[in-house]
Amino acid sequence: MKAKELREKTADQLHELLIEKRREQFNLRMQAGSGQPPRSSDFGEVRRDIARIKLILGEKKMGDAA
Repeated sequence: MKAKELREKTADQLHELLIEKRREQFNLRMQAGSGQPPRSSDFGEVRRDIARIKLILGEKKMGDAA
């Protein structure tokens, strides 16, 4: 997801999306552990999405505090 798309979402929507991405990350780890290797690019993509969501949540939190 692009940061521009994420900035248009509310904080509640971002929290839900964060939970969804964390589940996806967990499922990828379980697939790798069970011997079914997922695409290696999926790990990085999910990790970057989580980082983007956390960054924008922080921006929204700082914006509300100001």
